[in-house]
Order: sequence, then C-alpha cells, then structure tokens
Amino acid sequence: MEWQRYAEQMALLARDLVAQESFQATLDEIAASAVKLVEGCDAAGILTVSKGKAVTLAVCGDMVEESDRLQGELGEGPCFDAARRVDGERLFRIADMTRPQPSWPRFCQAARDLGIGSMTGVLLYTEQDDFGALNLYSRRPGAFGKDIEAAGWLLASHAAVALATARTVDQLEHALETRHAIGEAMGILMERHRLSEDEAFGVLRRISQHHNIKLRDVARRVRAERPGQA
Repeated sequence: MEWQRYAEQMALLARDLVAQESFQATLDEIAASAVKLVEGCDAAGILTVSKGKAVTLAVCGDMVEESDRLQGELGEGPCFDAARRVDGERLFRIADMTRPQPSWPRFCQAARDLGIGSMTGVLLYTEQDDFGALNLYSRRPGAFGKDIEAAGWLLASHAAVALATARTVDQLEHALETRHAIGEAMGILMERHRLSEDEAFGVLRRISQHHNIKLRDVARRVRAERPGQA
C-alpha cells in the first residue's frame, strides 16, 4: 500500500465526513469510503448490537446485510463479536474463509456460501462511545493482510471522530427543534387561554405526565390543533 497516497486520501475523507449533513449520511459515507480506499475490499458495512440483536447501520455492496442477518440469527460471528466487544478485542481478521474457523463454525460455513473469501473489521469508538464495528469483505481469500489492518485502524479512527461530531450536531439540532416547538405551543396556550409562561408550560407538562407522552409531542399536537394550521 502506498502510505503517502493513503494519508492524502484520509485527509480528504476527514473533510468529507465532517461535511455530511446527518448522522446516517456519515455512516453511509464511511461504508462507501472503505470500499473505495481499502485495496481488495468488495463490500463494507457498519454493524451494532442493540439488546442482543444485530442491527445493520450502513451498507455498501452486496453480502453485507445477509452476513449481518446471519450473525444475528446464529448469535455468532466476527462482526457480531466486535460490535459487542467480546473479550475486549477491537479488531478481527479472517484471512481465509475457506479454512475452518473454530470460533464461528456455523457462520463461516454460511459466509462461504455467500461468496465471502476473507473479512476484517475494527470497532468504531471514541473515548466515551462505541458505535459498532466497521466490517470489510472481500470475495477472495487473503485479501486483508497486516498492512490492511493498519489502514482499517486509520479509517476507523477518522470515522469514529466524525460520527461523534455528527451525532452531537444531530442532538443539538433536535434539541433546538424541540425547544422551538414547545415555545410555540406555549405561545398558543397563552394567547388562547390568557395564561402566563409558567402556567402554559405547566399545562404542557401535566398533559405529558398524565398521558405519558413526551413533552415535544404534546407541543406538536397543540401546534397542529391551532386554527388554520395543517
């Protein structure tokens, strides 16, 4: 691998990831970039595990979703283990899927049937967060060597930082939208029922607690019921 060229590509990738407009767009770009940048990579995906179930977050190329589904269904597999951080490992590599894999015998048989020749993957994480595992697939055995592992670490590091940033931006935007909705709903109640700010907010909060509905959803209902509103 030409490391100078790869370093330049990593710099461009960092810029492109930060420029994505949403958390999901960042996930999708990470998977697509893995296929473009890592030699021998035919497909890539991001898998996380939620409540013991495998959840596919992003896909680029065929075989990824079926591989994730099989690992979740069988309860075994390298991507599944990486996303769960089994044994504390943050990286896995299966150099040759045609050889026996004692750790995941059922999955590896199914993977061969899918046309997977070799796999590698890295946990995506920052100091505070785990996002799941970035998994790379090749149709041929022996596609991912030690140098590819290093490339995977670099890609995963850039990706994890971009994901943390994207998620923070999404959370901030969501918080602003919620605050705006609540403020508008309070204004409607104040005008309609001649209430103070505290009284209007109290009405929204009581409805939320009584009906076990999130405050932002109560606010949206009040806005929707306003005369002349859609």
